[in-house]
Amino acid sequence: MTTNLALEGTIDKILKNTENDVLSSLKSALDDSQQNLDDSVTKLENEYEKIISDGKKEADKIEKQIVGSSDIEARNKQLLALESAVDRVFTKAIEEVSNSNRSGDYSNLIKSLLDESTKVLGTSEVIVFTNSKDREVVQSTLSNFSGSELSSETIECIGGVKIQSKDGAMKFDNTIDAKIDRLKPLIRKEIASKFGVKE
Repeated sequence: MTTNLALEGTIDKILKNTENDVLSSLKSALDDSQQNLDDSVTKLENEYEKIISDGKKEADKIEKQIVGSSDIEARNKQLLALESAVDRVFTKAIEEVSNSNRSGDYSNLIKSLLDESTKVLGTSEVIVFTNSKDREVVQSTLSNFSGSELSSETIECIGGVKIQSKDGAMKFDNTIDAKIDRLKPLIRKEIASKFGVKE
């Protein structure tokens, strides 16, 4: 009987030690699991914050692209409207000049075009070219410019003159067409700035 009691005591001792080991292992595993869970929650919260932050950045980027695209589209429409308006004004002005009476103020215009042209070339020893409509006005004005002569050739233009030095080395186009071509960009820019349109 004593052997049985000793055996039972030994078995109880082993069971108690095993139970303590198992409980200790379970407690350690539970603590590890709890720590892993806490770490996972922190990681998930950080990931969540990163996803929200990245989403906001992407939304801001898309918004800027949409706004930028709208601004460019609006600016392009303004430029097209401006270009169209300037073209209409020039077309109307060209029609009026083409159909204008070639006397009075027009004679003064031809005189000022010839003055300007001879100053640019630095000589009045020039050959003057003009269109068939302006031949008479130019011929009568040339009497004020000694050494100048009217070419027998006519040129295609709305009005005005082209001149060249008699040796042909220097030329200046002072037709109304050329003046319009030179002034159009300046006028367009001036109109654009008045309406706040940036070219």
